[in-house]
Amino acid sequence: MKTKIAIAVCVSVVAILLGIAIGSVNIPPMSVLHIIGHNVFGFELPEHVTPAHAAIVWNLRLPRAVLAFIAGAALSVSGAVMQSVLRNPLASSYTLGVSSGASLGAALVIFMGVALPFLPMLTLPILGFVFGLATILIVMAIARQLDVRMENHTIILAGMVFALFINAITTLMFALFRENAQRMIFWQMGSFSMRDWQTVYILAPVALIGIFFISRFKWELDVMTFGEEQAQTIGVNIRRVKLTLLITAAALTGSTIAFVGVIGFVDLVAPHIVRKIFGSAHRHVIPMSAVLGGTFMVLADLAARTVTSPVELPVGAVTALIGAPFFAYIYFNKRKERA
Repeated sequence: MKTKIAIAVCVSVVAILLGIAIGSVNIPPMSVLHIIGHNVFGFELPEHVTPAHAAIVWNLRLPRAVLAFIAGAALSVSGAVMQSVLRNPLASSYTLGVSSGASLGAALVIFMGVALPFLPMLTLPILGFVFGLATILIVMAIARQLDVRMENHTIILAGMVFALFINAITTLMFALFRENAQRMIFWQMGSFSMRDWQTVYILAPVALIGIFFISRFKWELDVMTFGEEQAQTIGVNIRRVKLTLLITAAALTGSTIAFVGVIGFVDLVAPHIVRKIFGSAHRHVIPMSAVLGGTFMVLADLAARTVTSPVELPVGAVTALIGAPFFAYIYFNKRKERA
């Protein structure tokens, strides 16, 4: 197991290094390391490293790669929690309407010009996060009204229905305010373009706190995977734990897509691969989902800005091209197993 973890971490480091080095201007990986060492530890820059390369790496590509890794890690851990808590391999925060709620918050900003009085520059991420989190709270309230025991299928169904309702509202806004439709579409597809260190400084502590908090429930997640009745018999407060984990996972997703837009399928693909490689114990699933999800997102962002260069693709489109067939494989493979 230690060997697998070491290999995964090395692959992650190499992916981040490639994400920084490759672009419209290719920069040697060793030069990238020299630039990072100069800015972090104060090392002298070699003569062959130009100021232009140093500026590109430190001000543009490094914060973008770090942000992509953080976003992928947060989304993947969120997906792993949703799949374990709801005992559904296709469950995610997006299934429960978090992305739909965040999109509605973004639509209010983009279409109607809503702005917070004291933080106008952060209006879009703040409203995206608030609406995404509010959506999961409303879904949980609806599920509680429909089913006191809050069965998993009730939560998923309530999330899907409420997401459809929110999507209908957002679609109406598209029809009424067409002049900003292109900006809204681009936001919904997700992008790390023009993100700087300020975004990293805001999102990184939120993601780290959320992942650390979730990791404290690794034992409860292991037990709940085998069934809620078994978990209750050994003293797990199913209702409280389920509510806490679902809200925390939704907060991770909401805070991420509030800054980078809606990027789907990472939270579906990464946890499944992790369970195949590292097993189902959550002491491995949670951290390795963060590592693998972050690596996947960095590589997806690299593909998005290099495959059709100089035109940059939305990252959400790249992840969907990979994730949609994977989603279909999981769905039909489960049906075949049941048959």
